[in-house]
Amino acid sequence: MIEKQFSSTGQVTQPTHSVSGRSVLLAGATGLVGQHVLKQLEADPSVTRIVVLTRRPAPSTSRVQAHVVDFDKLEAYSSLFSVDTIICALGTTMKQAGSKEAFRRVDFDYPLDMARIGVARGARHFLLVSAAGASAESRIFYSRVKGEVENALRRMAYRSVTVIRPSILVGRRKEFRLFERLAMVVGEVVPGRYRPVLARDVARALVAAAREDTPGLRIIESEAIKGMAK
Repeated sequence: MIEKQFSSTGQVTQPTHSVSGRSVLLAGATGLVGQHVLKQLEADPSVTRIVVLTRRPAPSTSRVQAHVVDFDKLEAYSSLFSVDTIICALGTTMKQAGSKEAFRRVDFDYPLDMARIGVARGARHFLLVSAAGASAESRIFYSRVKGEVENALRRMAYRSVTVIRPSILVGRRKEFRLFERLAMVVGEVVPGRYRPVLARDVARALVAAAREDTPGLRIIESEAIKGMAK
């Protein structure tokens, strides 16, 4: 795959194209980024079918097909992956997961299971919400897992793979996170790649990248997100 690094302007020199009548599968629709992605997809006239994978019952509409699935047994739902595009906005934290093993299952195993099934069912574009600083060589477990899943995706036979690496996400959460509040206060003085970013803007950049459907591997760093979201 040809890798494309996006600048702080969110611009890329390679030609892109938009497609219509697209079908999209979304995992993580109830999360901070995923809920905005779903809204953006519903507002996109080029998307005619949206498949949402959830753990709990969710409402369906004429365009949104919500399915309750067991993410540990995704092969049982392989028929749902017959779509053009897959967006994986799954993610957890060490605190929520409770252990390194549980964290890795959500942030590594589930995305790769989805990617494997999707490419086998003919999906051509896989988009992943990763994180700033992701690297398989990192000494930080969180960043290392993110980097490892990115590397695994690079080796898959997708026409297009998009990886977006947001810094600290800002948005309405059910739980209070002190670190995020502090980051918002000092955000303007930290380097662009590590500056807090709105979950809504991450979703807009994801949906824009899915619509453009540029061939190859696209790495969208955090400082490019705001420019793409406009």
